[in-house]
Amino acid sequence: MAPPEPPSDPRTPLIALRPVLNVLGFLYVGLATAMLIPAIVDVVAKNADWQAFVFSALLTGLIGMLLSIAVGGSLSKGLDTRQTFILTTLAWATLPAFGALPFLWLGIGYADAVFEAVSGFTTTGSTVLSGLDSLPPGLLVWRSIMQWMGGVGIIVMAIVLLPFLRIGGMQLFQSESSDRSEKIVSRSVELIRLLGLAYLFLTVLCIVAYLATGLDLFDAFNHALTTIATGGYSTHDQSFGYFTNPASGWVAVVFMIIGSLPFVLIIQALRGQPMLLWRDPQVRSLVGFLAIVSLALTIYLGIEMRFPFDEALLKATFNVISVVTGTGYALGDYTQWGPPVVGLALLLKFVGGCTGSTTGGIKIFRFLVFFGTVRAHLRRMVRPHRIMSEEYGGTRLTPELSFSVLAFLVVYLGSVGVITLALSLFDLDLVTAVSAAATSVGNVGPGLGPIIGPAGNFAPLPDGAKWLLSFAMLLGRLELFTVLVLLDPDFWSR
Repeated sequence: MAPPEPPSDPRTPLIALRPVLNVLGFLYVGLATAMLIPAIVDVVAKNADWQAFVFSALLTGLIGMLLSIAVGGSLSKGLDTRQTFILTTLAWATLPAFGALPFLWLGIGYADAVFEAVSGFTTTGSTVLSGLDSLPPGLLVWRSIMQWMGGVGIIVMAIVLLPFLRIGGMQLFQSESSDRSEKIVSRSVELIRLLGLAYLFLTVLCIVAYLATGLDLFDAFNHALTTIATGGYSTHDQSFGYFTNPASGWVAVVFMIIGSLPFVLIIQALRGQPMLLWRDPQVRSLVGFLAIVSLALTIYLGIEMRFPFDEALLKATFNVISVVTGTGYALGDYTQWGPPVVGLALLLKFVGGCTGSTTGGIKIFRFLVFFGTVRAHLRRMVRPHRIMSEEYGGTRLTPELSFSVLAFLVVYLGSVGVITLALSLFDLDLVTAVSAAATSVGNVGPGLGPIIGPAGNFAPLPDGAKWLLSFAMLLGRLELFTVLVLLDPDFWSR
C-alpha cells in the first residue's frame, strides 16, 4: 500500500509566479535596450529629447534586472498552462506601461501616454498625437519600434502560445511536433528564432522597396516597421496621403498583405516552398475577399466619385487592405466617399487576416469554421440521420473546435457591444462609440466620424474613454479569453 501524500504546505502559492516574473524581467531589459535606439536618433539629430529615452531605459532596465535577480531560477521545465496565461497577460499589460515613460517625460498626459503606448504595442495604430510632421525624430522612431516589437510578439503569441492554450479554435494550428503535455517545449525557441529572422528580413526588404519609390531613409525606416507589423503609425498627419508617388502606396499594399499572412508559411515559402501559402484555405479566402471588395469599391469610386481608374484602384485597394489587416494607414479620408463606404468600413473592421500573422480582428479561419458549422447544421436540418463532417484544410472540425470558435465570436461581438455602451456614458455619439469599440477590440486604428476618423485622432476623447479603449485594445490583442479566464475563481484554485 502506497504511503499517503504529505499535506500541502499552506504557505505554498497556488501558482508558482517566479518563472513568470523571471521572464518579465528579461522582457523589460530587452525593452530598455530598444529605448536606446530613439535616443541615438535624437543625439544624431541634436535633439535634447534623447534624455527622455535614456532615463526611461535606465529605469526600465534596472527594474527588469532587479526582478530577474530577485526571482531568478531555471526555466528548463517550461511554463504550465496557468503560468502561460498569467505571463501573456502581464507582458502585454506592463510593457506599454514602461513604453509610455518617454511620452510622460516629454510632457504628454498620463492617459494619453498609456493610450499611445498600448496602441503601439498592440499594433492598433490609434493615436492621440497631432502635428506628427514636427514631432522630435526620436519620438516618431519610438512609436514605430513599439509597433514593430508588438508585431513580433503577436506572431509568437499566435503561433507558440495560443494553440497551446486552445483559445478560439487556435488549437487547429497546433504543430504536430509540439509537445502535447502541460509544458511548452524548448523547441519553440528554434521556431521563434526563425520567425524573428523572417520578420527582420521582410522589414529590411520593405525599407529597400520604400527607398526605391522615393521615400527618404527616415520615412522608409519608420513606415517599413509599421507596415510589416500592420500597425499603421505614420510620421505624417496625412498618413500615406503625404506621399505623391503612387508606387509608395502599392509597396504598402504588398507588405500589408504579407504582414497578414501566416508567418510559419512565409518561412516555408522563403525556404523554397511558396505553394504551401496558396494551399492554405485562409490565405486563398483572404486574397479572394480582398480582391472582390477592392474591385467593388473601385467601381463605386469610379462611378460615384468620378475618380480616374488608376486613382480609384489604388485608393480602394489601399484602404480596404489597410482596414482588413488592421494596419490603419489612410490614403484620403474615405469617410467622405458616401454612406456606403462608411458602412463598408465599419463591417471591414470586424474582419482580420490570417492566424499566425500580425493582424487583429476576427481571423479569416474563424469565419471559415463558422460558415462550415452553419452549413453542416443546415444540411442536418434537411437530412437529420445523415452523418456529416466539415473539414478545414484536411482537418475534421470537431465539436470542441467549432464550439471554441463560436464562443469566441459571441464574446467578441458582446465585448464590442458592452464597450460601445460604456463609451456612450461619456456622451459620445453612436458612430464614434461603435467605431471606437470595434476598432479597439479589432486593433484596427482609426475609427469613423469627424472626431476619430481617418482625418482626426483620439485626443479629444475624455480620459476615461481613453482608459477604457486602452483596455479594449489589450483585450482584443490577447484574444479575449486570455484575460477573461483570469477572472474565473477556478483558475486560481489548487
